[in-house]
Amino acid sequence: MIFIAVRFTARPEVADSWLDLVADFTRATRAEPGNLFFDWSRSVEDPHVYVLLEAFADAEAGAAHVGSDHFAAGLDAMAGAIAATPEIINVEVPQQGWGAMAELAPRGNP
Repeated sequence: MIFIAVRFTARPEVADSWLDLVADFTRATRAEPGNLFFDWSRSVEDPHVYVLLEAFADAEAGAAHVGSDHFAAGLDAMAGAIAATPEIINVEVPQQGWGAMAELAPRGNP
């Protein structure tokens, strides 16, 4: 699996509408055959910062994503809305999708 984490800093005037700005890009990416997940989170410390966690089944699926029309359109939309160049982590990991956390499980009701 190709795992990617990207940290985006939105311009203050678009921070509250960021998810609307990337909605088409998100929807199209989630529909790709090789996409395992594509999830946005907003920082609790800085409301201008969004983190994208995404994963693709393999390098071919990742390349198809980067070569897609919606990827180009998404970058174009985000380019005018970011305050800084995004930071990225891109690694290959030997699993497919999320696994269960061994150290924590829900307790029964009190």
